[in-house]
Amino acid sequence: MAEVIAGIGVSHIPTLGVAMEADGNGPGAGVFETFAPVREWIRQLDLDTLIVVYNDHASAFSLELLPTFVIGAAEFYAPADEGYGARNVPVAQGNIDLSWHLIDSVIPAGFDLAVAQKLDVDHGFTVPLTVLFGSPEAWPVTVVPIAVNVIQQPTPSAQRCFDLGRAIGRAIATFPHTTRIGVVGTGGMSHQLQGRRAGHINSEFDQMFLSEIVDKPERLAELSNTDYIREAGSEGAELVMWLVMRGALGDDVTSVLSAYHVPVSNTAAGLVAINNDRGQQ
Repeated sequence: MAEVIAGIGVSHIPTLGVAMEADGNGPGAGVFETFAPVREWIRQLDLDTLIVVYNDHASAFSLELLPTFVIGAAEFYAPADEGYGARNVPVAQGNIDLSWHLIDSVIPAGFDLAVAQKLDVDHGFTVPLTVLFGSPEAWPVTVVPIAVNVIQQPTPSAQRCFDLGRAIGRAIATFPHTTRIGVVGTGGMSHQLQGRRAGHINSEFDQMFLSEIVDKPERLAELSNTDYIREAGSEGAELVMWLVMRGALGDDVTSVLSAYHVPVSNTAAGLVAINNDRGQQ
């Protein structure tokens, strides 16, 4: 029997990956100390697979072809060359059986996922793995990537993302193999990279989000895309991907830890770790 054991929401800022790779040495020591405690927790969970919800940064897709939701169904996912070479991280091994089970379950449930049988993954995907696992020779889990368009309007609403997570959770419950699964929602927190509000950080909103993603996700799902952009910035609107993660968990959850650091480059960075208590019975 497959179970969702835990959920993690985490920023995917490239500078965060650099700091976590340094293991507390160098100028990123403060960032490392803030986020490193999640590693012992994730090690104790002994997960088999991570479903990683992220957004592509024009590595696999472009503005000419940008599906709303994409699920990977490949045997492996290589680090993408983002214009200055690929990150020096392991190739991620896919859980292709779980990918096709999700495809066969979630699409009939009303979510039109594009299916990628070859997919290179950029920092949006690989930085969270570095936060969780450091710099191993091989990632200790298999993966299923799910890419969300949070780049070009119209983007999916927070409610649609939350509902997709719920559909994923229901599908996992019918996966016929014993598999311990974690779901990672990536992106955010508040930041804006261009325009008059470049450098925008809203710590009050971020701290509220870190709390309510655990206990009141329905309230966060009710916020409009405009609400997210106004409060968290144009790139902070990536936070809707955390709601896919939260939707995949049950109602009975426990917050394990929450971390927040400002600034990481010119952004706010956050992390929340959640036990899915029903999945651990």
